[in-house]
Parts: sequence; structure tokens; C-alpha cells
Amino acid sequence: MSVQDRIRYTSLHSRLMSAAQAATLIHHEANVGMSGFTGACYPKVLPQAIADLARAEHDAGRPYKINVWTGASTAPECDGALAEAHAINQRLPFNSDRIMRQEINNGDVNFIDMHLSHVAQQAEFGFLGHMDVAIIEVVAITEDGMLIPSTGIGNNQTWLNMADKVILEVNMGMPIQVEGMHDVYQNNALPPHRSPININRADDRIGTPYLKVDLNKVVAIVESNAPDRDNVFSEPDDKSKQIAEYIVDFLSHEIKQGRLPKEMLPIQSGVGNVANAVLAGLLTGPFENLYGYTEVLQDGMLDLLRAGKMVTASATAISLSAKAFQDFVDNIDFYRERIILRSLEISNHPEIIRRLGIIAMNSMIEADIYGNINSTHVMGTSMMNGIGGSGDFTRNSFLNFFVTPSTAKDDKISCIVPMVSHVDHTEHDTQIIVTEQGLADLRGLAPRQRAKVVIDKCAHPAYRDQLHDYYDRALKTAKGIHTPHILTEALSWHEHFLKTGSMKM
Repeated sequence: MSVQDRIRYTSLHSRLMSAAQAATLIHHEANVGMSGFTGACYPKVLPQAIADLARAEHDAGRPYKINVWTGASTAPECDGALAEAHAINQRLPFNSDRIMRQEINNGDVNFIDMHLSHVAQQAEFGFLGHMDVAIIEVVAITEDGMLIPSTGIGNNQTWLNMADKVILEVNMGMPIQVEGMHDVYQNNALPPHRSPININRADDRIGTPYLKVDLNKVVAIVESNAPDRDNVFSEPDDKSKQIAEYIVDFLSHEIKQGRLPKEMLPIQSGVGNVANAVLAGLLTGPFENLYGYTEVLQDGMLDLLRAGKMVTASATAISLSAKAFQDFVDNIDFYRERIILRSLEISNHPEIIRRLGIIAMNSMIEADIYGNINSTHVMGTSMMNGIGGSGDFTRNSFLNFFVTPSTAKDDKISCIVPMVSHVDHTEHDTQIIVTEQGLADLRGLAPRQRAKVVIDKCAHPAYRDQLHDYYDRALKTAKGIHTPHILTEALSWHEHFLKTGSMKM
């Protein structure tokens, strides 16, 4: 099959061109909306052509930088290539690439870390500026000019609506059989004229399988033939398995107590090895007929579908290891009936999350003894990836879990600290913290009660006495003891690590 066969709307054949030619249509300081969500559905060849253009312009003594907006993270051949060429001025709303992270933390890229559910609507409201170009990966274009999305949707429909010019990458390496898996819905009315979103079950479909675009805006079509990023997940280690076991036991207990329905509620799981291990724990747990309502479908949720433990999984993107993706391709007819891919502002919409009663599970960098969560900044100042969708789900969920091993860097860092060095989720939103040491249920507890539970249940033994010592002295010396702190010491653990390489005092 040729790329022309994938472009069934034959009038667009004349707009086929090389990536290098298409890159010249993107001017310096352009606001560019790219497809891409957590290593899925990002453009594969055009970002590298833009990087080459930027280098050529820089060599000629001319400035060339663009502003890139996506759904979430992309991959080395996108974010990494652009960062290496110093082609980015502004980036939002999420990143996981190592080179881009260096550019952000060096101050060379202005990174805007946003709740993912906010991005499309803030763009539509005009808060972020005018969009010049949209670069969107698709698998094909239908006879009537509709776009068949690839392995994710993210903010693609919003970018197509907003952009002056559209460049499409038709990825020949993606299976055409994903057609029909997507559910694209937009409530385009602005406040106060919006109507409720009619999703009452995780498997409800309310949109169309296709993206829509004004074909007059399509200025270029580029062929690509490359897989999504290989999202390598480690086999669950003992700590991850223990975390998963605590969560499965807790959910079973909640059902016995009548606080959860026997059929369970839909599950959201963040990205990463620990989150994937929790899904693996559900695979061997006592729960049946599960539903997923999440933003990223990763290996663990695919396993649940294949085993018949999960009925349907709803997400905005599929982000898999190479082995899991091959299974997805080999059994795509099976998965197409069980996976729904939605626009990001639907997958992460607070109204729907609250209505469905989502059980949210997300990772963190550190938690403090009162339940504040740092998801984004290492030692308070260095951006890791971004808040992603964890806030969307945490604030609006029925139950929320934050998970992490109790220590990092060979026990030199405690992930339970007196005060977090950066706050992404406040104590008001945090319900349950889990490490391999135990599970701290913070519901219905005042700050001083929380502190004791977090220290006793979640802190590593190497730091438990140190935390108790801080808390006991704070009780005696703080002016107010509703949330007792020793302000001169609250961040001393981080300072001590930066000076000595360890938090152990």
C-alpha cells in the first residue's frame, strides 16, 4: 500500500511533500500545536526536519525558535530532536524527554506545566495565544476528507480547529485497523452556554470515530513510517508488588465495608513502573468485570483486557512497550471492541470523573507528613516531567492513591519528608498514600493525626525516628500546633542532601 492509498480524498495528493519542504512553512516564533500524548501519536519526521531548519538558520546567524503545544510528552525524535537543535522557546504542558528536561532546567526553554484537562479550553479561550500551525499524525484520510486518528487523540481536534495552517503526517507504520476505535467529541460552546457531557458509563460513546479539519487549511501532507516510542516497563520489583498488594487489600476491605460497590468503580492509573505494577496486582486480585477510565492505556491495562478481567478501557492514548504493541497489532480486532480513545478534555474532564466515581492511582516524587504531594520537582527546583493529569483525577475522584517507594537513590533520599519542597497536590486533596512500607488512609483525619499515620505506615525505618523527632519537637515549639512545623528545619532535609548527598542526619 502506498501513501496515496491512505489518502482516499484524492484532491489532497497534490499536497504531498517532503518533511524538509513542509518545515519551511513554519516560521520563527510560530505557535505550533503538535499531536502527541505520552509517547504515542506524535509526529515522527517533521520535528527532525524543523530541527535541521533551526540549525541552518542559526548557522546563518538568524534566530529560529518555535513554541510547541501538545497533549503531553512525545519522544526523542520529537522533543529530543527539537531541544538538541535549540529550536524551542516555549513548551507546554508536559515533557519527559531528557534533553528537553535539561533545556527547561537550564532556563533555555520556557516550560508551562499545566493540568492536562485545562490545556484545550485555555487555548480555546485565547489565554495561550494564537495558533499558527497544527502538525497532526493520522493513519489515513477518508474519501470524504475525515482524518483517522493514530494511537491517540490528545488535543488534536482543538489544534485542528484553531490553527491557521495544518500539516498532516500520514504514518504508514500504524495499523489502519485502528479506524473505529476513537470517539471524538467536543462541546464547542463557550461558557455560559455549555451543556452537560452525556457520559454515564466508562464505555459510553458520544462522538465520531474521526477528526474533522477544514481541508482548505491543509498546506502539506508528509509520509512517515515509524512506531511510537517504546515505553519500556520494568518487571515489577518487590517494592512495587508490595505497594500493589496493599492497594488490592484496601479495595477489598472497602467493598466488605460497603464503601465501594461490589462491581468496583472505573480505574485510572498514571504512567510508570509502579503504576504498571499496581495494574499487574489487579490482574491477580479478586476483582472481575473492571472498567478503565484513564488518560493513558499502558501494558498493565492491556493485560487486564486480554485476561478478561477488564471489560472496556477508555483513554486518550495507547502507550505501550514494543512487545505489548505487537500484541495490540496482532489482536487488533479484539482490542478495537474493548478500547475507546477520546479527546483529552473528555478523558480528563472533572465532570465525568466525578460522575463515574473514578478510583485514581498516581505516582509522586515525595509526600510530607501532612499529606501534601510533590509530583513534579526534584529538590524543589528541577522539573522532572510535569503534573500531567494527576490533578484532574485526584481532585475529582471517588478514591485517590499516591504511590512511591519510601526511598530513592539507594536510601539516600526519603520520599516521606517533613515538608515537601514543591506542592502540586495539597493535603486537602490527598486521601491515601502508599509505599512498600504500608498504606496511610488519611480520610477523616486532622493534620496531627495524619502525621502520625504517614510516619508510622509509609516512612522507611531508616528515616522513621528522624521524622518522629522533627514532629515531636514541632509540637513543642511551633506557635500554632494545628499543623506544627519548625520553619527553620522544614526543608533542611533537602538542603542536607544537596550538601552531603544524603538526607540522613
